[in-house]
Amino acid sequence: MKPPTNPLVRALLTDMYQITMVYGYWKAGKHNDDAVFDQFFRECPFGGEFAIFAGLGEALKYVNSFGFSDDDIEYIRGELPDCDPDFFKWLRQTNTDEITIHAIHEGSVVFPRTPPMIIYGPLGIGQMLETALLNLVNYPTLIATNAARFRLAAGPKKFLIDMGLRRAQGPDGALSGALYSYIGGFDATSNVLAGKLFGIPIKGTHAHSFVTSFASLDDIEHDEFVERVLFFREKIQKLFGLGKTNDGELAAFIAYARAFPKGFLALVDTYNTLKSGVPNFLAVAFALAEKGLKPVGIRLDSGDLAHLSKESRKMFITAIAEILIKNTLLLDGNDLLIAASNDINEGAIHAMNQQGHEIDTFGVGTHNITCQAQPAMGGVYKLVEINGRPCIKISENQIKILLPGKKTGHRLIGKDGRPILDLLIADGEPEPRPGERILCCHPFDQHKRVYVTPSAVRHLHICYYRNGVPTEEANKSIAEIREHAQRELASLREDHLRTTNPTPYKTALSESLFNYLHKLWSAEAPIDELS
Repeated sequence: MKPPTNPLVRALLTDMYQITMVYGYWKAGKHNDDAVFDQFFRECPFGGEFAIFAGLGEALKYVNSFGFSDDDIEYIRGELPDCDPDFFKWLRQTNTDEITIHAIHEGSVVFPRTPPMIIYGPLGIGQMLETALLNLVNYPTLIATNAARFRLAAGPKKFLIDMGLRRAQGPDGALSGALYSYIGGFDATSNVLAGKLFGIPIKGTHAHSFVTSFASLDDIEHDEFVERVLFFREKIQKLFGLGKTNDGELAAFIAYARAFPKGFLALVDTYNTLKSGVPNFLAVAFALAEKGLKPVGIRLDSGDLAHLSKESRKMFITAIAEILIKNTLLLDGNDLLIAASNDINEGAIHAMNQQGHEIDTFGVGTHNITCQAQPAMGGVYKLVEINGRPCIKISENQIKILLPGKKTGHRLIGKDGRPILDLLIADGEPEPRPGERILCCHPFDQHKRVYVTPSAVRHLHICYYRNGVPTEEANKSIAEIREHAQRELASLREDHLRTTNPTPYKTALSESLFNYLHKLWSAEAPIDELS
């Protein structure tokens, strides 16, 4: 297995309290106790009812490469000078040879309380993995979910491009953002390094600076192509009753078309979208088509994007119908692409859908890469069993009560092929089977129960890492993970996916696990005394 993509992902990428706790375990002789940790989240992000689990691949790379160097040990020794010297000898020899990880497939739709990852192994090692594992799955899950919401808003046929590199939280945020946006449903990225590292398609044309760098038509070499562009510009101006379009902008479009004759896409809002940008684009597009070259389209980057897209489409169709050229098949007003950028968020896409628009491609930057609607994912990592003894955390806030012990998750599928709920069962319980009537219990409300007879059952937790060795399941490609994510989204009911008041998806407990939880809860909860 390859090392983590980011070389900073190593054993020292942890919180100080992990090291101090492990020293406490070591001093008490508990560091080799058999432990089970659940990684999970309590609430779905963005006010929705689903999340896309992501980051597992990088998490496994981290676990596989875990270990402290001599230099790391000297640094820690300097920060903890009063610790027993033998502790540092033990710490230098630590590895993950006894760690096993069961996980839900990366790209899967996941829900609160069903742990996407379960970590088995020695208490000390498992504890030291906590911080980095959360770091490696929280942001990826957040941004993959955010990207999936953009995909749902835009619809399956629109093209989505990640354009957030310049707004991301540093280089790693930009690279991770590009990768997990792609897994969540984006089609491409502007980030060239992400394209190289992860095999993501890259897209990009030109910015306003390219247009403003040309002052007039004197900035370009004149030839027959330029003469034809000017000929078509005059026809277009008369057709739409326009004044003269901006010469510098036209020169820029001609220069770009010469550089990329098979990929001509023009940014048309530098001066005036409908009175200069679109007419200048059309003039160059007609000249290209006359030479047997197919133009691509335009990009809008300001203004009322829905309105401008509709007006631009009308101008395309009208001009192509009225101005005849030899290669008419290379120009189709409905086929020319209209891309849009400019601080687009999920709500803006929904608003444009309601207004009606002609946009084919959305370039999304800040609101995707920074997850501006919710900047952090509340994933947690909790000890649920030690030496076969279940561990429980009790809280006055019911959502924070821990589900104790080893457990496995199963997705119960209905007759329509869609998931009904996720069922957690205690370790050693018989697995649910298709056609069997199963009692499913709300974790905390004994009166909320339901019988489910599933048509199919999907076992959620698969072994990805066994005793220090990655399994075959760890070899999924990014393309496979992305395809899986899209299938997962398509499998959910629409009411679970909608933006407004989505129906909560339920995670239930088996009757045995429910009774186990409440027996332990009663045993550990303090009893007040009144007088």
